[in-house]
Amino acid sequence: MIESFDAVDLIRAKRDGETLSTPQLDWLIDAYTRGVVGDEQMAAWAMAVYLRGMEPREIRDLTLAMIASGERMDYGDLRKPTVDKHSTGGVGDKITLPLAPLVAVFGVAVPQLSGRGLGHTGGTLDKLESIPGWRAALTNEEFLAQLETVGAVVAAAGSGLAPADRKLYALRDTTGTVECIPLIASSIMSKKIAEGTASLVLDVKFGSGAFLPDPEAGRRLAETMVQLGKDAGVATVALQTNMQTPLGHAIGNGNEVRESVEVLAGGGPADVVELTLALAREMLDLGGKPDADPAAALADGRAMDVWRRMIAAQGGDPDAPLPTAPESETVVAERGGVLVAQPALPYGIAAWRLGAGRARKEDPVSHSAGIDLHVKIGEPVTKGQPLFTMRTEDPARFGRAREALDGAWTIADPGTPVEDGGPLLRDVIR
Repeated sequence: MIESFDAVDLIRAKRDGETLSTPQLDWLIDAYTRGVVGDEQMAAWAMAVYLRGMEPREIRDLTLAMIASGERMDYGDLRKPTVDKHSTGGVGDKITLPLAPLVAVFGVAVPQLSGRGLGHTGGTLDKLESIPGWRAALTNEEFLAQLETVGAVVAAAGSGLAPADRKLYALRDTTGTVECIPLIASSIMSKKIAEGTASLVLDVKFGSGAFLPDPEAGRRLAETMVQLGKDAGVATVALQTNMQTPLGHAIGNGNEVRESVEVLAGGGPADVVELTLALAREMLDLGGKPDADPAAALADGRAMDVWRRMIAAQGGDPDAPLPTAPESETVVAERGGVLVAQPALPYGIAAWRLGAGRARKEDPVSHSAGIDLHVKIGEPVTKGQPLFTMRTEDPARFGRAREALDGAWTIADPGTPVEDGGPLLRDVIR
């Protein structure tokens, strides 16, 4: 039986910078999940946390309380080690698509419960639903069976996992309390721990297109989440990676699937391949396969074979053509030189305005809309050379997309410093 408290007392305590006890946090989350604590009270408490912060023990208790609000998946009967991956999101971040089948090649199961995009960050499920016939909703039995036979599954999380987080996340989105490390960390980790994986690799972004652009804030989030995983018995590693510029050449849904398939075929953009391999090596190490060679599995087609089986197992046709937008507009260079700045955020916003993203969770997305980059930062360009192509189903969308991209690239003389945010991989937090 959970001890009872008064919501206003807990709001005042946190407002005044006090530390809440384990029983207090257990009660608050349980009462909010059951509707005893109202949205207006939880919004006040979340703002108090945003302003006052939380101690590490409080963050751990909050996370565990959100896990306890629902079911927890169990892979005890699975005859393979399980390793999951989570990214804090960015522009052109399609890494889950080639990564999950690549890791599964080596007998390490990847149970990936993913989400949909909101705003400028794309959702993995939206990308995969570009594939004709592919379905995101699986029963627990289907999910476990695919893990056993294929070794990788990407699906929508059921309503039973961390329902408290689902309520609190929606509230934070409308009350200006999203960018709060204790609430971000507990939200992400409550879902990931409830998914039941034995180990977890986190991809925590920084830079223009990241959820937390500041590298130091990103590092604090990474350290907090790694500790939460360890406290819950989940071996957790975080890679801090650069999202100052878009990842790869494709930004959207169907075009990101196309680029992922290029990676699985042994090609694709160098930055996408580099990050896929870096995450795969960490996942394989946690899964007990430290000597595995993921680069070889991309080169020889084994990862592609698992991808095809993974897509087909969820009703998709891996050979079906991906959707193509009927309207396109290409922007060309007005001068020659070197592309020295290409901040990710404006491209993410433009792709969203073209129809690739949504403003509200219930909005539909266009699987054919998006942007294809023809030049990446640091590359030479000539006058009149295509820089990028925008694609949409509705030509009326081009105007607002162009507005988002105003000043979103800089061409300068050779030798001008490049504003790329540094190397792709900044740090590893264990």
